[in-house]
Amino acid sequence: MTDDKKLTYADAGVDIEAGNAMVEAIRPLVRATRRRGADAEIGGFGGLFDLKAAGFKDPILVAANDGVGTKLRIAIETGVHDTIGVDLVAMCVNDLVVQGAEPLFFLDYYASGKLDGAVAAAVVSGIARGCIEAGAALIGGETAEMPGLYAGADYDLAGFAVGAVERGALLPRADVGPGDALIGVPSSGAHSNGFSLIRRIVAQSRLSWDAPAPFAPGHSLGEALLTPTRIYVRTLLPLLGAGSPVKALAHITGGGFPDNLPRVLPAGLGVEVDLSAIPLPPVFSWLAAQGGVDAPEMLRTFNCGIGMALVCGQAQAQGLVDALVAAGEAPVRLGRVVEAGAQRVAYAGRLAL
Repeated sequence: MTDDKKLTYADAGVDIEAGNAMVEAIRPLVRATRRRGADAEIGGFGGLFDLKAAGFKDPILVAANDGVGTKLRIAIETGVHDTIGVDLVAMCVNDLVVQGAEPLFFLDYYASGKLDGAVAAAVVSGIARGCIEAGAALIGGETAEMPGLYAGADYDLAGFAVGAVERGALLPRADVGPGDALIGVPSSGAHSNGFSLIRRIVAQSRLSWDAPAPFAPGHSLGEALLTPTRIYVRTLLPLLGAGSPVKALAHITGGGFPDNLPRVLPAGLGVEVDLSAIPLPPVFSWLAAQGGVDAPEMLRTFNCGIGMALVCGQAQAQGLVDALVAAGEAPVRLGRVVEAGAQRVAYAGRLAL
């Protein structure tokens, strides 16, 4: 083959130098996530974590991975990339804390057709921010440039988190029983679920992403819908551990109430949810009205304003509510645990759509 026909990896669409430059650009962001047990340095073949240095004695490791679904499409189309990383962390670490685990470290996967260093760095800035909020070290990740697999400016994300909980503090506890109280903690909006339906409703409304949000004065539609998923670690971890009144936690994600609440209940038990107790955020009222979405579909697609649910004994419920209020939360008494009927999640009252 003649010299003018010799091909390089860059000719095929993969720029190794751009990848290396991006790693150097995000190194200070990663270092900012240091915590006990990890120095948050990147560049090796694997990330390290020292459980003993983190203070654990007899830990059980808990792992979770997730993405952000088609909410990512809105970030790409609006060019707002610095919040979607918070969602990525939140969707993983919230799944750790519901099992009583403290998030320890996080790894990310970023894939694109053509690496844009500025976009990737903005995404990682959000990931770092989420890790700091969750108390997790960002100890590694993977950046993949795959021309032919992703079109234009498209990219994809996946996150991986590991936490630990002392053996005696693992949730849910076995003593969840009929009559236990169900307490809800508010969400920040749609979090990272139901966005295929949200995008369908927006398309049907013929509103652009930069149009004023009908449900959030002073914000564009895209900006309002990109509100990051709440990270509940700092609120909930101090309430857990030995002697805690919390018997179970449920992260209200995809599948809403009917799919997520039963996941933390023993066989034969269900919950009765008082829908009238839920302060429905305006975004959900708008989605329901604009898309003609009825209450059952809203409840199985979205969190409807409740991002996390706690189960405790009735005698401890008011004390737990008071502790949540002291932590800056606005908890609601959602209902109670009952013997399971035909449906494990039953409803009383009406959702204020």
